[in-house]
Amino acid sequence: MVLCGVCLACFSASVLADVVTREIGRPWLWLQEVTSAWFTYGVFCGTAVATRRNDHLQLSALTDAMTGRARAAAEVLVRGVVLAVGLAMVVFGWQNLLSGFSSFRMPSMTPIAYLYWPIPVCGALVALFSLEQIVNGLRNGFQRDGTRDDTLQPAV
Repeated sequence: MVLCGVCLACFSASVLADVVTREIGRPWLWLQEVTSAWFTYGVFCGTAVATRRNDHLQLSALTDAMTGRARAAAEVLVRGVVLAVGLAMVVFGWQNLLSGFSSFRMPSMTPIAYLYWPIPVCGALVALFSLEQIVNGLRNGFQRDGTRDDTLQPAV
């Protein structure tokens, strides 16, 4: 969570510096690269945090109306899809990262790969947090308000 705040603060500071330097007639062109990097880092960091906190968008109205094994199956299915997306982010994000070493950003001529490294990291965290939610949900129930779902028998 702190890392998300750092990304947001650095993004905001770089935007402010970019605006100020342009207004005084001495633009620093590399600030646009810094701004896009902090934005990218913040987006993927926020994605991982939202997954961990279970704040990401999902259709909970249907599963909230369910109880017992039907609810557990639906919750595992939803989190399984999120887990699969996280694993796809790892695989394809890694491939994208490796291909980014042959492309360069202008004007700094920095490999564009520095924008891509958060993708597989975020994917690994999303997969890990989804797996954690599946295990904890099967052990303790999938209630969102912090109470235990007693209609689900513990898995042995």
